[in-house]
Amino acid sequence: MTASPTVETLEGLNRRVTLTLNNDEVEAEVRKRLAQVAKNVRMDGFRPGKAPMKMVAARYGGEIRGEVLGDALQKAFGAVVEANQLAVAGYPRFVAGENGAFTASFEVFPEIKLGDFSQIKVNRPVVEVNDADVDRTLEVLRKQRVQYHAVEREGKEGDRVHVDYAGKIDGTPFPGGEAKDFPVILGEGRTLKDFEGSLVGMKAGESKTFDVAFPADYFAKELAGKTATFEATIKSVHEAVLPEVDEAMAQSLGIHEGGVAKLREEIRGNLAREAKRRIHAKVKEQVLNGLLETTDLEVPANLVAMEQEGLMEKAVTDLKARGLKEQDIKLSQEVFEPQARRRVALGLLMDTLIKENSIAATDEQVRAMVDEFAQSYEDPSEVVGWYYQDPSRLKEARALVLEDNIVGWILEKAQVTDEPTPLEKLMGTA
Repeated sequence: MTASPTVETLEGLNRRVTLTLNNDEVEAEVRKRLAQVAKNVRMDGFRPGKAPMKMVAARYGGEIRGEVLGDALQKAFGAVVEANQLAVAGYPRFVAGENGAFTASFEVFPEIKLGDFSQIKVNRPVVEVNDADVDRTLEVLRKQRVQYHAVEREGKEGDRVHVDYAGKIDGTPFPGGEAKDFPVILGEGRTLKDFEGSLVGMKAGESKTFDVAFPADYFAKELAGKTATFEATIKSVHEAVLPEVDEAMAQSLGIHEGGVAKLREEIRGNLAREAKRRIHAKVKEQVLNGLLETTDLEVPANLVAMEQEGLMEKAVTDLKARGLKEQDIKLSQEVFEPQARRRVALGLLMDTLIKENSIAATDEQVRAMVDEFAQSYEDPSEVVGWYYQDPSRLKEARALVLEDNIVGWILEKAQVTDEPTPLEKLMGTA
C-alpha cells in the first residue's frame, strides 16, 4: 500500500494530513481475508468452509473492508508521523474523500517554554499544635459522645426536647407542617430560628401557639416568604451530659495503656499530621496555580475532551456507588471542561519539567510516603503490605511523590513567605 502525504498546518495545534491508499492493494487484502474467513465459516445449508464466496462476501465483506481500511490508514498515518516527526496529541479523525483519498485531522502537542518561576509567590502557613488545640479536639470528642438525660425543668439552650407540632398557613395545614415526637436540640440551629426559639423555656406537657416566618429564600418555594402559625406541645426535655476526660474515655477511643496522657499525645500527633497535610495542600495549590500563570500554553482540545470523558465516567460511577440509578444521573461533559483543561495543562507542564530537569521519585521516597499514609491506621504494617502487594497501588504513591518533588523543585525558585497561622484558622474552624 502506498501513501502520498501532504501535511497542512491549520489554526493553532491543528494539523491535517492527506493520505492516498492504493485501491488495488486494499481490494487484494480484502479478498485475502475473505478467503481466510471462508475456510471456516458456518452458514445454513452448507458444510463448514463450503459456503459460496459470494454469500461470504455479502455477509462479512463490509466488516472486513472496514478492518482493512482501518489498518491501511493507521499504517499510512504512522509513516507520515514518523517521517515528519509529529508529536500527535490524541487520535486522528479520518474522513473519506475521492479515489482512495482520506484526510486525517489531528492535533500536535504544543512546544512548551517554561516561565520564570521566581515570579511565583507562595504564602506558606506555619502551625504549632498547642495544648489549647488538643483541648478543643477533646471537647469535640466529648460532644460526639454526648448522652441525654431526662429532666423536669424548662428547656434551655443545649437541651434536647421532643415536640408534637402542627402548622397552618392562613388556617390551612401544609405539607411537612406536622410531626409527632420530633427531636430538636435547642440552640443548634437545625430548624428555623423562630420555631426553635419559641420552644426555649417550655416544660414537658406545656403547649404553645406561635408564628414562624419562612425566609424569602427558603428551599421549599411554596413556603418562601410566608408566615405559619404553629401549635406545639413539649413531650420531654433532656439535658446533655458529656463524658469526663478520663481513662474510660481513652479506652473507648482505643487507648488501652497510658490513659489521658497517651490520649492527648495521640491527638497532638493526629493534629500535627492533619496540619502538615493541609499546609502541603495549600502550598501545592499555590505552586501549581503559579506554574499555570507563568507559562503560556495552548492545550490540545482533543486531550481535554478525553479528560472530560474520563472525569464524567468517574463521577457517574461514584454516584452509582452511592445508590443513584443511571437514568436519574443528569450530567453533561461541559461541567467538567474547566477541571479537564487544568489537569491536561498541568500534566503537560509537569512532563516538561520532569524531562528538562531529570526530576524523579526514588524508592526511598515512595516507601516514606507509604509509611506516612499508614501512620493513621491501627496496624501500619498491614497498610504498608497492602500497598506493596499491588504494583498499581505503589504506582499511585510514586506519582504523588513525583508531584511533590516537582512542587519542591519550584518552591526553591519561588518567593515563599512563611506565615505563622493558628491551627483553628488552618482548619477553617476559627
